[in-house]
Amino acid sequence: MQIGFNLPLSGPLARPEIMARIAREGEAMGYAYLTLTDHVVLPDLSTPGYPYSESGEFYGASPQVRHEQLTAAAFIAAKTSRIRLVTAVMVVPHRPAVLAAKMLATIDVLSGGRLVLGIGAGWLKAEFEVLRAPPFAERGAVTDEYLAAFRALWTEENPRFAGRHVAFADILFAPKPVQKPHPPIWVGGESPPALRRAARLGDAWYPIGSNNRHLFDTLPRYKAGIERLRGLVREAGRDPRSVALAYRVKRWGERLPAKATDGERRLFSGSARDILADLKDLQSLGVAAIDLDIDREDADASLAALNEFRETVLAHL
Repeated sequence: MQIGFNLPLSGPLARPEIMARIAREGEAMGYAYLTLTDHVVLPDLSTPGYPYSESGEFYGASPQVRHEQLTAAAFIAAKTSRIRLVTAVMVVPHRPAVLAAKMLATIDVLSGGRLVLGIGAGWLKAEFEVLRAPPFAERGAVTDEYLAAFRALWTEENPRFAGRHVAFADILFAPKPVQKPHPPIWVGGESPPALRRAARLGDAWYPIGSNNRHLFDTLPRYKAGIERLRGLVREAGRDPRSVALAYRVKRWGERLPAKATDGERRLFSGSARDILADLKDLQSLGVAAIDLDIDREDADASLAALNEFRETVLAHL
């Protein structure tokens, strides 16, 4: 099982020297990967709407003050040497398909093959509108088509594609990504369409447990989600083992209320012993990767949280 952490791209921890320090020290501690989130712009946040917290409000201070995800990934790639870089997740319709494919291939090449492409269709309509992205109502179909275009550009010597939202032919696309056939695609999302997308197109399913409309925050809920995914993978004509499991944790430890709305204990709540038991349970389910948010008040506190987790939990896994 690989363990990662979210590298803050927003708020007071988003200063370049702090980001580079957390990335390098996390790498030195032995963490397998770091994650980078994706918002280009955020609207007025006075009306709660964030889907991954109980209150509908973003975790952390000043979430609207943030760096662009792919630019930040390239910056962090240059500051590190081994740790993998996971987009968590890239909102696929936000960027034109050919441009996004080129940026992602460039990051993979310049990082020496360390990119993992976590993807999602997006949830914030206002952001789509200000970016002049494809219509919000069509974001699922656009995401699927763009992913198919990415694969064509990354794997075909003379890529051609003719879709409703993207088309190209008679172009050269080089260099190709270092990873073959392409960087792993982790499909984020918790809704039924997201599970179907993971089953059809993903190398892994990558939910956040705390989506307040589609909760996977307890062991029974998550097991049920895995069973639904496996059934959808079979329906798609794929081997269920071909879609790996990854899991993202927004809050953990004593900061997280222990009892969930289904009456069960929330995953990753409680003591280090409780969290270790959760990791072992998820490992037994075949989960291959888990990452945690480490946003604290400053860099020292964030790194202390990473080190404490390593010493009190990971050392016993």
